[in-house]
Amino acid sequence: MARKNILITGGNRGLGLGLVAHYLALPDNRVVAGVRNPSHPTCQALSTLPNDPSSSLVIVQIESASKSSALAAMETLEAKYEIDTLDIVIANAGISTAYPTVADASVGDMENHYLVNVIGPVLLFQATRPLLYRSTVGKFAVMSSSAGTIGDMEKRNIPNAAYGTSKAALNYISRKIHFENERLIVLAIDPGWVRTDMGNIGAKLLGFEKAEIEIDESIRGMSRLIDEATREKSSGRFWIYTGEEARW
Repeated sequence: MARKNILITGGNRGLGLGLVAHYLALPDNRVVAGVRNPSHPTCQALSTLPNDPSSSLVIVQIESASKSSALAAMETLEAKYEIDTLDIVIANAGISTAYPTVADASVGDMENHYLVNVIGPVLLFQATRPLLYRSTVGKFAVMSSSAGTIGDMEKRNIPNAAYGTSKAALNYISRKIHFENERLIVLAIDPGWVRTDMGNIGAKLLGFEKAEIEIDESIRGMSRLIDEATREKSSGRFWIYTGEEARW
């Protein structure tokens, strides 16, 4: 079996950590965890994750808010680790720090969410695109959310003007990448309302005890979607971790 190179941003926390652990436990994977601060204790703990003997972990710095970080990380992968191909890139890093109505949304909150949740994945794609094109089947997945749906907005009646609009824009970006890159498989995935630190904080701010689903359930569903994805049946579409197609 050919070894796969898999890059996951936000790889030291929540869903990113779950995805890193999942792919490390499988055979013949070289997992690249993109993290904001490689010296942070959560990043040091990545080296203790169990792995299949044929799989390995690489940690690189990728700061979503930086214009040059993703490109510098690709240079590091090629120069230091001789990784010049990526088979899967998962743009997982993101923020959800404010829950305003449109009337109450501040410019700062809107800008911060757009910078990290939209521009960050754009810069990541631009940096990783040459490496994805060297793969026989390059896959680029973005971590979206039901908060970004326009077609089903009436079912998501919570104040989410900053985060929701950033995810709606990210959905546009993912679909545009699909049409502009016929050799790639591009997915937007809603992981569900997961019991991560970010998910539970949001739940409490909205009056709930905790988020809805466990991390493992989301990871199993998302990884299945990514691994089984094809250009014909999957690419350029918005998926829920359960395998159902979501409305844009």
